[in-house]
Amino acid sequence: MVLIAASGAAPARGPWRASEDNTRGWQFMTPEERVEHQARIRSFQRLDECEAYQQAHHRLMLERAAGQGRQLSAGGRDICEHLRPAAARP
Repeated sequence: MVLIAASGAAPARGPWRASEDNTRGWQFMTPEERVEHQARIRSFQRLDECEAYQQAHHRLMLERAAGQGRQLSAGGRDICEHLRPAAARP
């Protein structure tokens, strides 16, 4: 039973990790781009820089999806959430 209680807190520990479940366009990125994307997200100190990167990343993934005749999946995670004031977070 201890494992069950402890497992609920595990996702909150450690730095955020990009994955196919939380990153739009994951399937259109190379392994190297995935590592770089994750590092960039972790490096942002300012919300405006993070949002600009997020928008550019989404545009690039939309272009890659269209180039393959596919659609970019909806959803993902707000990669800039950690930089928003606590009152502005959902």
